[in-house]
Amino acid sequence: MTQKWDIVIVGGGIAGYVAANYLAKTNLSILILEKGKNVGGRARTNRINQQYLNQGPHALYKKGKAKSILEELKINLNGKSPKTGGILIENNIEYAAPFSPLELFTTNLLNGKERLEWVSVLLKLMSADPEKLAEQTFQQWVQQTARSKMVESLLYTLGRLATYCHAPEMVSAKVMVSNMKNAMGGVLYLDSGWQTIIDQLHNKAILAGVQVQSHTRVKQISPAPQGQFKLVLSNNEEILGKYVICTSSPQELHELLVEKLNLDQNHFYAQITPIRGATLDVALTQLPNPKQLFALGITDPLYYSVHSNYARLSDDNKSAVLHVFKYLHPDDQIDGTSIKDELEQFLDKLQPGWQQYVISSRFIPNITVNHRLPQIGDESKLQRSKTAIPGLYIAGDWASPDSILADGAVRSGKQAAEEIIFNEMRKNSANIERRLPTI
Repeated sequence: MTQKWDIVIVGGGIAGYVAANYLAKTNLSILILEKGKNVGGRARTNRINQQYLNQGPHALYKKGKAKSILEELKINLNGKSPKTGGILIENNIEYAAPFSPLELFTTNLLNGKERLEWVSVLLKLMSADPEKLAEQTFQQWVQQTARSKMVESLLYTLGRLATYCHAPEMVSAKVMVSNMKNAMGGVLYLDSGWQTIIDQLHNKAILAGVQVQSHTRVKQISPAPQGQFKLVLSNNEEILGKYVICTSSPQELHELLVEKLNLDQNHFYAQITPIRGATLDVALTQLPNPKQLFALGITDPLYYSVHSNYARLSDDNKSAVLHVFKYLHPDDQIDGTSIKDELEQFLDKLQPGWQQYVISSRFIPNITVNHRLPQIGDESKLQRSKTAIPGLYIAGDWASPDSILADGAVRSGKQAAEEIIFNEMRKNSANIERRLPTI
């Protein structure tokens, strides 16, 4: 028999689970379909040799939408905030990062004039109205804001750190500045990794009656009679849904749809570029250099951070769990061997002799950090989470008009749920009015 559901959510990642938890407060039947063996998507944390490794460096903005929405859903977010100190590396020389008042006035990276300019630029950043930057690229904003090349470089470095974006000539200044302002408010590294978010969302959804099917790939979505959707699975089983929330990538969504979206939306989805990176995730019995906890390359788009100094990421709480990451430009050709060498050499500079302390090490040469590199004009094409097909909604890190990363995923998941709830209330109200006797 064909299964029938009020709502079918394609994808068991953070966006899908947030939507499910809001919708679970209604009387609607809800099914989550996850193509993988395990739910969670890129928020999954792997437990390897009693160490908890996120898929690359993950941090939650303390002032971001994701944190406030997850707290609204009663999700516990246990962890601590990293300190703002650390080093910047340029031409193999280490400098104190001018991201805190002490380092600002002691670093050798900046001369006196550049120090004053950097303070002025940070104040401009914090007071900037992102809405007024919608027609500018991040590069254009940086060049208008900074006078010296060094301060320009610092803004690009801070932008990468806040957004994972390494294409200033392409990305929207509005989205970049908005995310940088959030990042300046601090981040959280989570105890036991981001899996804790998924586990809590999953358990709450199950207790509320949401059904979850993993190892279930959807290969086609098409309109069905009576305003429904037919979802054909990879084993050719069929599922009917009154509403569908699709949390897959824009390219996957395009491939799934039998009835295509309008021409403009089709073209937009096909042109969306992902944010990519390469990650080296490492657990060590100890740090050769225990004081070296955070570093960024200035010209080289590299990142290093010891997350276990602020979050519990091992069963014994004695190990060091760290991430070394390279921000990739959309035009970069991926050579896994050379990138791995680059990341390991960067770690060698910071933690000489680290190889003899390895508990586990994992290299991922090409990881999708976000399914949409935010560009000028995206906002108008992503207004709210409806598609051109009534009853079909999108959610995910790419689907929110002015947010990316976890903020975009969580925000769009909630928004899709709210729009469905509003639509149901409107229909129910109309039905009641039709049944009322006329006087």
